[in-house]
Amino acid sequence: MTQPAGPRAYHPDDRAALADICVRTADNGGDSRHLYPDPELMPSIFAAPYAYLEPDLTFVIDDGTGRAVGYILGTADTARFVTEFRKRWLPLVADRFPEPDGPPRTPSEEMTVLLHAPERMIIPELAAHPAHLHIDLLPGWQRKGYGKALMHRFLAALRAKGVEAVHLSMLTANTPARACYDRLGFVELQVPDPGPLTYLGRTTEADL
Repeated sequence: MTQPAGPRAYHPDDRAALADICVRTADNGGDSRHLYPDPELMPSIFAAPYAYLEPDLTFVIDDGTGRAVGYILGTADTARFVTEFRKRWLPLVADRFPEPDGPPRTPSEEMTVLLHAPERMIIPELAAHPAHLHIDLLPGWQRKGYGKALMHRFLAALRAKGVEAVHLSMLTANTPARACYDRLGFVELQVPDPGPLTYLGRTTEADL
């Protein structure tokens, strides 16, 4: 029986849907399949490790039939997550995605370098925002209030853990995403040499 679409907790049956959402939004908000031939690469960096290591901080938008069409996921403690990523997650995927020899030559190799360098997530200037997150929705489910609903669930889960602030990173060129984050109360955080990224943060207070 079809139910109203909306947010719910992640369960392991959602894993393939999470990967599909990640792939279809990983090119500056658009489909990334033309860039990364292996459909497991981007999820192995930006989605699956969070669902594996911190499933209680993973939420999805259910389309009403049980299918996930969007997600928010992250960690309450970035430094701890980096340690667990290297210890528990990287061994599961390193054989499929070995670290490149020499400088990366393709988009896939560039992403594989990131996979093998989780310590890049630890930025001292963000210490006051120890949690971080990723949020993605399939195009047909954007700009309909579902992102706000996911954020509300995620912030509530962080508050329950005693976490006071969270950050995220985004490609600066993705101006539609920035407008969305602005509406959700995020403000820019200054970090040295951010490259193509912008870092944003906010408290976990409930006002959205």
